[in-house]
Amino acid sequence: MKRTVFYDQHVSLNAKMVPFAGHEMPVEYAGVKQEHQNVREKVGVFDVSHMGEIWIKGPGAFALVQRITSNDVSLIGPGKIQYTCFPNDRGGIVDDLLIYAYDQEKYLLVVNASNIEKDHKWIVEQNSFGAIVENASDKICQLAVQGPNATALLQRLTPIDLSQVPYYHFVSGELAGVGEVIISNSGYTGAGGFELYMYNEDGPMVWDRLFEAGEEFGLQATGLAARDTLRLEMGFCLYGNDINDSTSPLEAGLGWITKFTDGNDFIHRAELEKQKNGGLKKRLVGFELLERGIPRQHYPILDLEGSVIGEVSSGTMSPMLNKGIGMGYVDLAFAKKETEIRIGIRNKQVRAMVVRPPFYKPGE
Repeated sequence: MKRTVFYDQHVSLNAKMVPFAGHEMPVEYAGVKQEHQNVREKVGVFDVSHMGEIWIKGPGAFALVQRITSNDVSLIGPGKIQYTCFPNDRGGIVDDLLIYAYDQEKYLLVVNASNIEKDHKWIVEQNSFGAIVENASDKICQLAVQGPNATALLQRLTPIDLSQVPYYHFVSGELAGVGEVIISNSGYTGAGGFELYMYNEDGPMVWDRLFEAGEEFGLQATGLAARDTLRLEMGFCLYGNDINDSTSPLEAGLGWITKFTDGNDFIHRAELEKQKNGGLKKRLVGFELLERGIPRQHYPILDLEGSVIGEVSSGTMSPMLNKGIGMGYVDLAFAKKETEIRIGIRNKQVRAMVVRPPFYKPGE
């Protein structure tokens, strides 16, 4: 098992460590519910160094990135971030990812931890453009500082005016005494904040400086379990649960990152166009339980007569709403908002309602 550069810090905080995507990772520290609420109300920091970073550079970089991703890279310029996916040859998804655009000859692709080797191999196989492809995942560490106090905390540590970095934009510069940190206005919690990328040797100093400055802002270390409940309250997809090699971005409600524009000849576009024109048979929906219960992955989704119409892909007890929430694929006839359904939990059929995420809306 690999260890991130923050392993000693996690152990010193009595984190519960678990194997995840080939790494020993902190699943929780003080408890999932408390960590979750602290991110919603104050600020938390996540070690997400297990994520993958792949550079694509050179004169062929733009052509390669445009070819392998479903979104339209021509829509983003220097300093912008784009959410997208790698479509496969079956109309499914190799991975979902973020693209950081420096210029047309330099992109950073941030991919899921469990897919690093698969993604790198996929990119290299499609590289008929002579681009330079470098898997830098083992050299880079990443911290996600998330919550309503994140900007004020980080502003104490950098001369860069963070108010001038819009959502889904990034800058590179000094932070916490480190000269070169990628500071990205992005995250996976819906609570606002930034993601920080730095070289491994700089990580521990950034961690220490964060916690020195963070006490007055309520900063707490936060584990992967709360990361999952936070993303689920927002209805964000998780690769391996809600999307995978056999789920289409159109079925997953990711048509907005699948651009069928003129000139955007992404790989296997025809497969997805066929899906779009032929009609979908299933759709990823959000649902809330109307009774007590906790939905879990692979639980059956039923119609009112008890017939199976789908399967739960992600589910939890929402710490902010104190009710069971989840997502799952259902037959298209049951995908409409406010459709009543049932979730099979053990031997019970628990009442539920199809809703449109996010489940939790901060400020409401």
